[in-house]
Amino acid sequence: MGVSSSVKYAYIVARVRAMKGKLIPKDMYPKFLNMEIPEITRFIGESEYKRDVDELGKKYTGTDLIEHALNQNLALTYRKLIEVSQNEANFLITEYLRFWDIWNIKTILRGKFSGASEEEILEDIVSGGQLRYRDLSEIARIGTVEGVIAAFARTPYYPALEGYKGNLADIENALDKMYYSNIIKAAVSTGNKLFLKFLRTEIDLKNLKMLFRMKRAGMERDDIIKLLIPAGMELKEADLNRLASLSFSEFVRALEEYSYWDAISDISGELTSLMNIETRLDKYGVVYASQISYYYPLSVLPILDYILSKKIEVDNIRIIVRGKETALSEDIIKAHLVM
Repeated sequence: MGVSSSVKYAYIVARVRAMKGKLIPKDMYPKFLNMEIPEITRFIGESEYKRDVDELGKKYTGTDLIEHALNQNLALTYRKLIEVSQNEANFLITEYLRFWDIWNIKTILRGKFSGASEEEILEDIVSGGQLRYRDLSEIARIGTVEGVIAAFARTPYYPALEGYKGNLADIENALDKMYYSNIIKAAVSTGNKLFLKFLRTEIDLKNLKMLFRMKRAGMERDDIIKLLIPAGMELKEADLNRLASLSFSEFVRALEEYSYWDAISDISGELTSLMNIETRLDKYGVVYASQISYYYPLSVLPILDYILSKKIEVDNIRIIVRGKETALSEDIIKAHLVM
């Protein structure tokens, strides 16, 4: 990277480094497993989540309080990144965090489709993108899927939504493809090769998860291909076509050719739970982001590393709390944590 590129990232990277230093240490997660939910609430209420727990404690208790506090803190953290960044960094962070707009649109549509209550839908909303919480909560009150889609008519996401014919999977796939197509264009437009490499690796990991799920479900090759996202790093179009046409056991064997194999090779034969595979792939993504950000400390990569690390922190706390609430065994909870 040139001197000017490094200089323009110096301020935001310094801020991000300070924010990363406040993440909950990994050695706390095993300790959380030995705590009751009120103890976990008390712990996070004395951490970076204090303001959220204090504010939302007037309205929620128990698991609901933790869920809403985590989501609010995550959204505010991501908004802070947008506020303290400038120029190229601001543009790329803003585009990357549109992931949460896609997440929220899917959450509301799934909720309406399954008859979930407004409160149940809002429990999973994270307003970390461009769509505001107030607007999303108003849309969550709308009674039908069609009404929700119409409410997004003035957003950039409407082209992916307007073709709705009763199949939510088609809409969700269109939203994902739109997101990655737009963000790759953004990376190309800035000439930021590091960002592009990061994105293409993320697409590979997303496609691998999708392939595992669909292969396990016995879906046909053509149906699988329609759901995969183009422009990956190692899994090019020809690779995806080949992997989609193999039987499940052949597909698993074929993965030995790719760098991702090391992350899952020791558990690929068991496949008792696809969640274990997905957890390993998530961990691969976090480790990868951490490693490349170390080699390029004055770039967009430490920011992306922090965005992923913060999401993993929230996910891990949520997995522990939900697991405890439903009386899952400690081993099952631990297997789903990304550490």
